[in-house]
Amino acid sequence: MKKTKQALATSALGLVALGAHAQSSVTLYGIVDTGIGYQSSQTSTLGATKGGHSAVKMINGVWAGSRFGLKGGEDLGGGTKAIFQLEEGFNSATGAQSTTGLMFNRQAYVGVTNPTYGSLTAGRQYTSYYTLLSTYSPTTWLTGYYGAHPGDLDSLDTLYRANNSLVYTSPSFYGLTVSGSYSLGGVAGSLNAGSTWSAAVRYLNGPIGIAAGFQRINNSTNGGGAWGADSTASNAGGEPAVSAINNGYQTAQAQQRFAVTGGYTFNSQWDVSFSYSNVQYIPGTGSKFHDTAIFNTGGAVLHFKPVTVLDLAVGYSYTRATESNGITSSARYQQFNLSQYYSLSKRTGLYALEAYQRASGQTLGTAGAGSIINATASIGDGMNGTPATSRSQFAAGVGIIHRF
Repeated sequence: MKKTKQALATSALGLVALGAHAQSSVTLYGIVDTGIGYQSSQTSTLGATKGGHSAVKMINGVWAGSRFGLKGGEDLGGGTKAIFQLEEGFNSATGAQSTTGLMFNRQAYVGVTNPTYGSLTAGRQYTSYYTLLSTYSPTTWLTGYYGAHPGDLDSLDTLYRANNSLVYTSPSFYGLTVSGSYSLGGVAGSLNAGSTWSAAVRYLNGPIGIAAGFQRINNSTNGGGAWGADSTASNAGGEPAVSAINNGYQTAQAQQRFAVTGGYTFNSQWDVSFSYSNVQYIPGTGSKFHDTAIFNTGGAVLHFKPVTVLDLAVGYSYTRATESNGITSSARYQQFNLSQYYSLSKRTGLYALEAYQRASGQTLGTAGAGSIINATASIGDGMNGTPATSRSQFAAGVGIIHRF
């Protein structure tokens, strides 16, 4: 009898231990963000040259993209966990998908993580370049809609997500984190075509932080098909931020980005962040332009928190293109931003945003080389489809955001 009791006790302990290792969790979460926006001048179609009237419209996903998702994990023992995330973006003003035809357009991945060895994930996800640099992105306090660098040229907002991605991110060693990602293009006969790869490093030490990253997006054809079709197989959906700023270079064989972001926290009320990026659009045999186009951008954001419930920020960025493809007066963009956020609770807030952009110089039109046009303003990445028809543009918006 005593041996039987001992056997039952041992069996019970084994079941408890097995249950401990098999612990799993799933969380349903989301954001709903809706507001009203105004812009002083907009075209009805990207590339149009007439009809620059002002517009008042309902906006959504401005402070943070409207979404819902599922995420979770399972304890595999030894500190290792299986993890997953499925995230769908939507338009809270209409109920439509934010990217037509993609059920989980924001993220869809599965992988494993360990506090000693880091994490490895596979699926549709952000590149290492964005993940590590985003800590000090201008969009943190200015939003991407109004505050991304013109057109989100440098992908410091969330417009670009890569399909078929493998992403490894290390643990933090004395404040240092490294990450690398590779997205398979799946093109027969070529490992490079349609692929995306990136690498980044970030260092955090008390009030100081800095990150640097590189990203290359390869077209799936030698000639450079237009973005938005199937030109970038690893992205599949026209999300590489086509705008009035880079419209003439959308037949690029490859896009290449290098960026540095950083920041300093003075105290509980004040902090500042900065960013620099170099973006290159590289032509191929079938591209509609012949010289590599380069855009350099520098910017800074000052954030002020006078009381617990209020966040204020001011930002400035300057973007300049190189003289190439017959352009003798390179395009330049200056952007000024203000933001105000008031917390009603931990989950709900009100916001107001204001932005102004002034463009000068020349750029290429949709037809590429030979179609030199005046550069026109296009604030942040919220105006990518409706830029101004003139050199300047003002935009403002107010809204409410709720997280669940």
